[in-house]
This record gives sequence, structure tokens and C-alpha cells, in this order.
Amino acid sequence: MSIEVRLIKPDEVPRLREVLSAAFGGGDANAAWDPVWEHVFETDRIFGAYEGDQMVGCAGTFTFEMTIPGGTLPTGGLTIVGVLPTHRRKGILNKLMHAQIEDVQTHGEAASILWASEEIIYQRFGYGMASRHMVIEVDRGHGGFRNDPGPSGRTRFLTTDEALKILPETYDRVRAVTPGMLGRNARWWEFHRLFDPKEDREGASRQYKVVWEIDGQAEGYVLYRVKEHWDSSGLPAGEVRVNELVAATPQAHRELWRYIYGIDLAQKVKGYFMPIDDPLPLVSLEPRHLRPRVSDALWLRVVDAKVCLEARSYPVDGSLTFELTDEFCPWNAGRWTLTVSGSKGTVEKAPGPADISLDAFDLGATYLGGTTFNELARAGRVTQHTEGSLRLADSMFRADRQPWYPEIF
Repeated sequence: MSIEVRLIKPDEVPRLREVLSAAFGGGDANAAWDPVWEHVFETDRIFGAYEGDQMVGCAGTFTFEMTIPGGTLPTGGLTIVGVLPTHRRKGILNKLMHAQIEDVQTHGEAASILWASEEIIYQRFGYGMASRHMVIEVDRGHGGFRNDPGPSGRTRFLTTDEALKILPETYDRVRAVTPGMLGRNARWWEFHRLFDPKEDREGASRQYKVVWEIDGQAEGYVLYRVKEHWDSSGLPAGEVRVNELVAATPQAHRELWRYIYGIDLAQKVKGYFMPIDDPLPLVSLEPRHLRPRVSDALWLRVVDAKVCLEARSYPVDGSLTFELTDEFCPWNAGRWTLTVSGSKGTVEKAPGPADISLDAFDLGATYLGGTTFNELARAGRVTQHTEGSLRLADSMFRADRQPWYPEIF
């Protein structure tokens, strides 16, 4: 039987959740997440794949504004992608991906982003690894700082209502200068980032919300849980799990980590979804004890190459012609010249030879400045045709910060 892909109807959300749960092997759909489905998911941007009247797959999109070097870009956030185990290897995912790319274009978005459940899947649709994140695990006794001036300011707990008023402003200060960070509306803050069902805690405490202030001004915050544990000798061996730490200044960053390291009855501190250029290793007396691990984070698909490249800024002037291969979005394929003057770029079709050849997922990897063209060339993924063009490309696409977004969506 043929497969039809269409937007779901509002009354099909329960079936969608069953399909998604089965696709991810999660058993019954979790009622604890009902508020998220009601307030955060955009049902007018969710597609179902149908075999007759039976839904067998799904894919949805969030409407985001993503920070890019020098500005922001309307971006679709791909989410809840799944196909029933009984219907895999039948081309259903390919149909769903085509539908969501068309939906992104309909909504005037030039890029699509995602967190990959399996990274092998999405590269074939042109998604490149645009950012990475760091995870640390450190024993509390090794949390000292270099050139430590001593404590300053104050930390205090926030209620959820207080957090909804205070945290967005601090977050937006950091978002404004960090590629890859996404705008969060009030619904997202309340029903996604600060949403705290017991079923999501993995045996740990509720999510604590702590702000650091100086002279009455909030300069940073941390969201964390504590997993209580006592060893066989009756000694405290708990674990602090940092889910999100956002600091607008170096001082706020240090003082928030000082607070985390000082939580009693904990033996270990684990930090999740940290930027790979986080200052913590550079301010730590014993950085090796952080045991950092790096993994992929945001994957980015350039849907409209011209719009994406003209939307961001560039730190140096120059002209670069590249040949772009793009089988999934063929309108991007061909030779393009990017000309930068005064930090802004213009992109036009190019009749002449290319300086660099690359694929769509390579452009996605380099777009936010998180991966260099030289790195891709050493991996055999980018080809230089004109001497010096890789160096020029890296200079043009450089960003002051590594791209980062601290939350799976």
C-alpha cells in the first residue's frame, strides 16, 4: 500500500504520541508530558505518514530564531521524527524529510536544525555537525580556581515564577553573542526548559534554579539536580547534575561554579551540554580532573544557501567561489560566489571555476563557525582548487565563540 504524508489533525495527537513512543522503544506515551504537547508542540507543523488510515510515522518542526554570527536567522527545529519498526526501510523517512523541508520553506526559514538520535541518519539529508557540546565529571575536591579573588556577589534560589521573570533576560544577553543559541518564548520557558515532571528526574531531586547577582543585577544562573547517595560506610556520595549554566560575565561563571562545587553531601559534579570553549578548564587549577568528553550537538541543514550566507556577518573581506553539491535540495547546487565587503556578504551564481568544492552537509558544519574548512579538507570532505582559498574561507567564516545550545529539543 502506498504511503501518504500530510499534516496531522489536532485529534490525532494521541495516536502520534503512540507512534513516536513505539518508534523510540519507549512503551506507553507518558501522560506527564501532556502540558508540553499542549503548550509547546506546534500541531500545524507536524506531519504524519499514513498507510491507509493508519499513522506509521511522524515528524514535526519548532519555529525558532537562531543566533548566527552578526544576527539571527529564522530556522526550523526538526523534532519527533520516527517510523514504526514494522514500516522501516520503505522510504517513509525520506518522504517525511521532504515534507518538512517544504514546510521550512513555506514558513520563510532558510535553515533546519536538529539534535540527532542517530547521527548516521541525517547526514544523508544534508545535515552537518554545526556544534558540539562538552560533558564533565569532576570530584568536588578538585574544583579550585586559578588566581581566585574569593567569593563575590550572592546566589539565591528562585521559585518558578521568579525564574520566568529573571532568567530570560540573562539568557538573551548570552544568546545575542553566541551562534547556535535559540530564542525561547514564554511558553518554551514554562513548559519546556523549566518544566520538571518527576518522571524526567532519573531518581534525582527536583530541578533547582539559582541565580547569581551582584549589585542587584542578575549576571548568570544555573539549573541543576542532586542525586542523593550514601556509600556502604554511611559516607555521603551524592552527585550534582548541572543541566544548564548560563553566565553573562567571567565573574558570574566562576561564582556559579563555586556555588556548585560547594554543595554539601555531594562527591561528584557532572556538567552536561556545556560549550566546548567553556572557560572552566582555563580557570581550573586541575583541568585534567574535569574529565571532559565532547560529543555532537546541533546538526544544521542549509535549506536556502543564498539566504543563509547573506544573513550572517563575516570578520574579513574577500571573494570566494565554491561549488556546492546538494542532491536533497537541488536548488542549492551549483557554483556560487560569496563576496564580502564591510562584514556583509552577497551571493551570486558563478560562471567561472570554483575555489572550493563541498557538499551541503559541509556547508552546514561550517556555517556557524564551529568547524573549519581546513578541518574538513584534512578529512577529505572539502577540496581546494585555488591555493589559499581554504585559509581565506576560514578567515571569513570565523566566529568569536564556538556555537552552542544547551538543550535537546
